[in-house]
Amino acid sequence: MKPIFFVTGGSKGIGAATVRMAAQRGYRVAFTYSTSADAAHALCAQIDAQGGTAMAIDCDVRHGDQVKATFEKLAKDWGRPDAVFVNAGITGPMARIDALQPHELDDVLKVNLYGSFYTCMEATKLMARCHGGAGGAIVLMSSRAAQLGGAGEWIHYAASKGAIDSMTWGLSKEWAGENIRVNAVAPGLIDTDIQQVGDGKRLERLLPFVPMGRIGGPEEVAETVLWLASPSSSYVSGAIIPISGAR
Repeated sequence: MKPIFFVTGGSKGIGAATVRMAAQRGYRVAFTYSTSADAAHALCAQIDAQGGTAMAIDCDVRHGDQVKATFEKLAKDWGRPDAVFVNAGITGPMARIDALQPHELDDVLKVNLYGSFYTCMEATKLMARCHGGAGGAIVLMSSRAAQLGGAGEWIHYAASKGAIDSMTWGLSKEWAGENIRVNAVAPGLIDTDIQQVGDGKRLERLLPFVPMGRIGGPEEVAETVLWLASPSSSYVSGAIIPISGAR
């Protein structure tokens, strides 16, 4: 039976690139979507047409009960996941902290931080040896913003990703004895819709600060996610890997 790869926020961008790549490499891939049903179903159809197996599940990760129900469906339909990519996230508006509204901060933290917590909580219940699982790999989505700070744009987003870094270090230690490796990827400027904020020229404006002189592609992040999920990285846990062209 093919191993199971689970992705939150898998209908677009880095999530979709990871879903496609995981399916191509022999995983059965289940992924969540929240606002992009058409894109999610089109992705499933594409993978099915290529001989792969994919399942899209409507789930808003801000709500713990929905995340719990999603993992219950996954376990019932397919079984326990072998790898989980905790990818779902939003940036929130581009704003200095004095212009940020409380509900905007709440939304970013609920998706990026609470959603990641809920996903890891449910994933470990299925994957850990103490719960009858065999272990596996969890990869979280951080960001270079966690170290760069997001000043003048989205400190709220950067702070939420700083929390992801703390989760990665803590969870890697907490679950090492249960045969679960926990790592994170920290992309920089990647050509996805999430960068199309404000005037839509963020990538163009920040490109001069990338030492490699180019913007990254979502597949380049997906490659690292798949490596962290694979036996090739069997002694890697607690790592946060920047994917940012040396920025």
